[in-house]
Amino acid sequence: MYRQLFDDPDEMESFLAEVTTAEWNQHQDAGRPWAEAIEVLVAEHPERRELIEAFHLRWPETLGGEIPGTRDVLAELRAAGVRLLALSNWSAETFPVALERFDFLAWFEGIVISGEVGMNKPDRRIFEHLAERFGIEPTAAVFVDDSMANIDAATDLGFRAIRFTDATALRRALVQLELLPEAHSD
Repeated sequence: MYRQLFDDPDEMESFLAEVTTAEWNQHQDAGRPWAEAIEVLVAEHPERRELIEAFHLRWPETLGGEIPGTRDVLAELRAAGVRLLALSNWSAETFPVALERFDFLAWFEGIVISGEVGMNKPDRRIFEHLAERFGIEPTAAVFVDDSMANIDAATDLGFRAIRFTDATALRRALVQLELLPEAHSD
């Protein structure tokens, strides 16, 4: 979306790295309302109001597509009767857009969204919340994530963990854990 708003790619990267930072966005993922988040940045960068507001107002344009192959792996797990739960760092205000866009999210028995519970991964409390809410014994569960910090937090709590890199590697790891059969149809 920001590629449409900036003529200079370096200026765009600077804006994303210095204004709408990952740290700033993590606060929305932990429950801070977007209206407040925008005003915090506009107070620091009043000349950039429209660009800052675009982060929220045009957020659906920033949402990427499915990660190739992951729907298939998820469908295999579902068909195998594996219990599916999700734990995601996401703003409570923007997650409904993902629910509308990605029908496979309905395949999960339950989803814990960080912005709804007021804490993000890798905070151990969000893992504990997930386990308590859905009656999970961490040592009997598998946690999949692309962030090493989140993998470390889950492992510290006893979860078996898979660091996501791509769907093929994920499927291979799930086969090793005997959650999926060796052979599958492509």
